Amino acid sequence: MSNYKTVFFTLGILQIILGISMVFPIIVQLVFNEFDSSFISASIITIIFGILFFLSNLDHNKKLSLQNAFLLTALSWISIAVFGSLPFIFSELNLTITDSFFESMSGITTTGSTIINNLNSSPKAILLWRALLQWLGGIGIIIMAITLMPIMNVGGMQLFKVSSSDTSEKILPKTKEIALRLIFIYLILTFLCSFFYNISGMNFFDSLTHSMTTIATGGFSNYNESIGYFNSVKIEIISIIFIILGSIPFIAYIKFLSGKKNVFYKDTQIKSFVKIIFFSILILFFYLFFFNENFSDITLRSISFNVVSILTGTGYVTQDFDSWGSFPLIYFLILMFIGGCAGSTACGIKIFRVQILYLFLKNQLKKIIYPRGIFVIKYDNNNINEKSMASIISFIYLYIIIFFIIAALLSLSGLDFTTSISGAATSISNVGPGLGELIGPNGNFSELPNFSKWTLSLGMILGRLELFAILVLFLPSFWMK
Repeated sequence: MSNYKTVFFTLGILQIILGISMVFPIIVQLVFNEFDSSFISASIITIIFGILFFLSNLDHNKKLSLQNAFLLTALSWISIAVFGSLPFIFSELNLTITDSFFESMSGITTTGSTIINNLNSSPKAILLWRALLQWLGGIGIIIMAITLMPIMNVGGMQLFKVSSSDTSEKILPKTKEIALRLIFIYLILTFLCSFFYNISGMNFFDSLTHSMTTIATGGFSNYNESIGYFNSVKIEIISIIFIILGSIPFIAYIKFLSGKKNVFYKDTQIKSFVKIIFFSILILFFYLFFFNENFSDITLRSISFNVVSILTGTGYVTQDFDSWGSFPLIYFLILMFIGGCAGSTACGIKIFRVQILYLFLKNQLKKIIYPRGIFVIKYDNNNINEKSMASIISFIYLYIIIFFIIAALLSLSGLDFTTSISGAATSISNVGPGLGELIGPNGNFSELPNFSKWTLSLGMILGRLELFAILVLFLPSFWMK
């Protein structure tokens, strides 16, 4: 067990941080005269477990092997989801363990699917906790995507190594340095988002919670109507801007601060990301203009907002897009799969994998036309070797297979076709709302059977941790020295 001391030592620190962060909802309880023992009890339990993990592994060797990196990644999210569910269990909302875990997992994976029926009248402390979970999940996935996942060779993430000398043994000290920069940038963006929300009409509490779920591209809102509750052009524009800022690679911010001022319009992912948004808005606008009889009720503003929200996996909604017709729903389903940029808070397959798959297919066609030709796949001026290519293709293949498995499991629990398909897509792509009356923009996940909720929770963590980081733990060879 000594090989895993670093893993459990780190888990202990994470649990202590999680427990301490429950102090903020306690303060909110006092401010809004909603005080009860739910967060105090949850905080004490979480911190005690964290201290036990911390003290029992003080003699760790400060090295993180590749095996440890996988284990730490999986256990971090699972343990935070478990302990993060305690405030929901102890709250006055009378949530079951299944519902509490679902809400917590949806928060920490920045999915944004909810089982709470009446958000408008829910305790302020619970609303803040949901936002905090997404905010912590957002910064957590950024740090892991930039530091751990590249050395784990997960789904082509090795293309984003900060340095060619990165190894699992060197990653911990480097993580501390990079994490501090990322947290600073993340805090600044959150503060700016909150400030602009506030001066645009949100009260202080709403601006704070919505800024956290906006930057994390999580989508938890304090209202059943989501951002649509405010019915404000200013708020929606601010939301779009900061969702996009949260969906571009955070390593670009570090490069920008290091002097590379042209990084934002030179980065291949960012350029494609902006193009997808622009052309998606145009496509849906012209479709709705020519084929939707109720086009007068649909604005370019609502199309733009929902395109950005769905593509990035944020899940905020301003209008019931279920009524837009069949094509927009299929198109939104495609956007769910694509997702945002690698190294950001966004989810989905990620734009760089879609780009490289396109280059691979184009290369294969060239080989058919010119059998003796030698064609090298380049991405962002870097050669893509066979190992990286195989990793990306296997990731996309596995992503699709797991999507269909989740959809099949959901249908087994009695859900209709639309709910099963969109539920599978929204969980593995960490989007939030699905399609249809039950889990669509105007619904939530409270009426789903418990089996479906556990299935969706599994889909959320698989999608958030790039599939392989979880699945590899079930291989017997993984546990062999």
